[in-house]
Amino acid sequence: MISSALKPAVTRLIEPVARFALRIGLTPNTITLLGALGVLLSAGYFYPQEEYFVGTLFISFFALSDLFDGTMARISHSGASKWGGFLDSTIDRITDSAIIIAILIPLIEADDKLSYLGLITLVTGLLIPYIRAKAESYSIDCSVGIAERTERLVIILTAVGFEGLNVPYALAAGLWLLAILGVVTVIQRIKVVRNGLLNQ
Repeated sequence: MISSALKPAVTRLIEPVARFALRIGLTPNTITLLGALGVLLSAGYFYPQEEYFVGTLFISFFALSDLFDGTMARISHSGASKWGGFLDSTIDRITDSAIIIAILIPLIEADDKLSYLGLITLVTGLLIPYIRAKAESYSIDCSVGIAERTERLVIILTAVGFEGLNVPYALAAGLWLLAILGVVTVIQRIKVVRNGLLNQ
């Protein structure tokens, strides 16, 4: 949804920076790993201390690496590689889970019922890409869904950021929305796989 609509415009904006990064010797995989390390350290340090706004700023900055590495791979002489695609996909799962886990830590410590929504979000966040990967192994296109990774990341970072600015119920609203959208997306993808297998 958001990602497919904005991707062409964003790509045009970041392509000059991606070319510069390639000229100074950086590789797409290096950017992937550096961005992931930044997200992991930022989430692990700021969110458990409930420093939500500053943490969100840092995480958002490092999460931009996900835009650059793909563009760098596309315009590089060697082009995109299967290893790079696998690494990027795996890193995405790690960083997305780390963000949710870091949010869960203070909620669990406070015995906050919102932690249950966080757990649902964590599980659906892993299931959504898994179902797509499994579907593609059956030669079924399964890129459908009301909330793909970009949408989920924007929702959680926006909610946590506003929570850091003391906006009432921002985190609760974000977790409820993510949990609902995650479950709906999982169901949508399961239906696509089921229909695809029945029609084979």
